[in-house]
Amino acid sequence: MSHLHSNSTGTLSRVEPGRKIIKRTGVYFISVEAMRQVLTEPRVSLLHVIRTRRPRPLAELAKLVYRDFKNVRADVTVLHDLGLVEAKAGPRLRDAVSLSVPYQRLQLEIAV
Repeated sequence: MSHLHSNSTGTLSRVEPGRKIIKRTGVYFISVEAMRQVLTEPRVSLLHVIRTRRPRPLAELAKLVYRDFKNVRADVTVLHDLGLVEAKAGPRLRDAVSLSVPYQRLQLEIAV
């Protein structure tokens, strides 16, 4: 309980009139192992290809990375759920989804 108390006291001390609070957003993992399970080499490769090549349909993305469509779709879904990939539907229902990566780099921060 003292750890929780010291953390909340530190946070509360920063909440002073006129003092700006910086909101930090990000993707957080409980361990390095959990991060490795999610940010696999194939998924990081997908992030790079989406950011640099901007493939329109998922089928084109699968061809660019020489992977099965179903596996690419599953990986893109995971990355989208984490907020690492954005998807916008085309103007018509049959139009392809446009994928983008709103980041140029991912940073790993480990407290020791």
